[in-house]
Amino acid sequence: MPIRNFSIIAHIDHGKSTLADRLLQATQAVSDRESRDQMLDSMDLERERGITIKASAVTVEHECDGEIFQLNFIDTPGHVDFAYEVSRALTACEGALLVVDSTQGVEAQTVANAYLAVENDLELIPVVNKIDLPAADPDKVAMEIESVLGLPAEDCIYCSAKTGQGIPELLDAICRKLPPPPKPKVEETRALIFDSHYDDYRGVIVYFRVFDGSLSVGDKIRMMGTGRTFTITELGRYRPQPEKTKRVETNQVGYMVAAIKTLADVRIGDTITHEAHLAQEPLPGYEEPQQMVFCDFYPATASGDEGSGRKADFEALREAVEKLQLNDASFTFEVQHSEALGFGYRCGFLGLLHMEIIQERLEREGGVEIVQTAPTVTYEVATTDGKVIEIHNPADLPDVVHISEIREPIVKIEIICPDENIGDLMMLCDARRGIFRSQVFISTGRQMLTYEIPLAEIIYDFYDKLKSITRGYGTMDYEIVEFRADTLVKVQILVNASPVEALSLICHRENSEKRSRVILQKLRKQIDRHQFEIPLQAAIGGKIIARETIKAHRKNVTAKCYGGDISRKRKLLEKQKAGKKRMKTIGSVTIPQEAFLSILDQNE
Repeated sequence: MPIRNFSIIAHIDHGKSTLADRLLQATQAVSDRESRDQMLDSMDLERERGITIKASAVTVEHECDGEIFQLNFIDTPGHVDFAYEVSRALTACEGALLVVDSTQGVEAQTVANAYLAVENDLELIPVVNKIDLPAADPDKVAMEIESVLGLPAEDCIYCSAKTGQGIPELLDAICRKLPPPPKPKVEETRALIFDSHYDDYRGVIVYFRVFDGSLSVGDKIRMMGTGRTFTITELGRYRPQPEKTKRVETNQVGYMVAAIKTLADVRIGDTITHEAHLAQEPLPGYEEPQQMVFCDFYPATASGDEGSGRKADFEALREAVEKLQLNDASFTFEVQHSEALGFGYRCGFLGLLHMEIIQERLEREGGVEIVQTAPTVTYEVATTDGKVIEIHNPADLPDVVHISEIREPIVKIEIICPDENIGDLMMLCDARRGIFRSQVFISTGRQMLTYEIPLAEIIYDFYDKLKSITRGYGTMDYEIVEFRADTLVKVQILVNASPVEALSLICHRENSEKRSRVILQKLRKQIDRHQFEIPLQAAIGGKIIARETIKAHRKNVTAKCYGGDISRKRKLLEKQKAGKKRMKTIGSVTIPQEAFLSILDQNE
């Protein structure tokens, strides 16, 4: 039986998951009665948000030119944060459907995904979707695809994933245009792991594609990367319901259960081979995902709940975090301690949406309430002794005398927007320390801007401002290009002359004073007044760049003095002043949790 392996790629909301639903229906993989929207989106979170987070692989069959074809396809996420999922899916395929919305045209992520497919030497079939909408202009979009991506307009297939129009033609094009899988290169069995997830009852379920040889139930296998050996207890394919099979042949996609307890034994991109006939060379895997956004997660313990309660909350968070990592290899964590918030985790993410998704999954699936700190990015620090270290937390920054330079991550950002918004967007990028690189006319009324901007400048509210300026019509895509040195400084926050490391931050020297004042003003509102005056300061090295003061409570010590000599009142006031001065030197200031939380939102 001829095989075709392909992915469905597109910008977010261009109709990938709906197209996958229609392909399942058209090939009779699911009946009309069983069919529902977003068939391949298994998580509640995916359905609620209407986005795909995890790639899903399905096997269906289709008859074309009197021959039955086996089609293995993967529905991929569209958001820039999950580009890693897309790159993994493309490695297991020979072709891809590039879906473009006929009302929106080519968007930023369309371009990025198309280039990703070309890098993997995949055959692309452009699909112009949503032609049933009144605002659809498929011919214009087809010409846009040709001018921007170089794919001939006449090769575009017009369809509507909602109504099913053009789906039979698309299935025939997949069978005719996409290349068959290559012939096996070696005699030994080699299968590439492209995904995995954890099941409470069966352990780790591994998704793989066989490139050479075959796998059967009962086979003793070895993971070439980790060196661990297992015995296969179950094999199967998703159609889209799991269907058990005794054997998975060359170039087929399937899942495997082998009593694997932890995800540490399974590495995405690893090669599976037979223990008895080991392969000499593993298959080319994937680059490790690079986490670029970091923040802390702490258990949200109610005030006054101390001791065992707080510990129990941390244990629940630990279990939830460990379990979640089994299903998301691009998520990392390490134990972190804060004076105000207790024990928690420093977590690494691919982007802000990824961070938001992880937090929501922890609260839902793990049943824990979370306090989240402000996101920060990774910095590179070149020390005076010639070493280069990565810094994920400003508190870990070495002393200034040991620092040669601080480098921040720079992203190449591509923005596609209407003509009338070009000026405002350029001003936005310039305000975020952006460097202009190019301006390209996409089609009538739309252009693509390319800038290089520090990642720290776009992770907070850049996307929201972009959408606001363009009234929702602007889109963006970004990728890390390099770490670049700049005049970056560490700002320390001092409360009553004592530094509070949890509040320290790294920022550009030009913005340091403004950022510091915002933080100090928020702290002043949150910290209670004491019997003595509390200075709040922001410092770079030994230099104070901003200050706020929390005034002391003052008792009216002269209330009982009626008339008489002024010297009596003066004596009492001097005595009070001396007492407050003494109290200030020995008194301590407790910073409430609310104060930490109030400064986390850097947008205010």
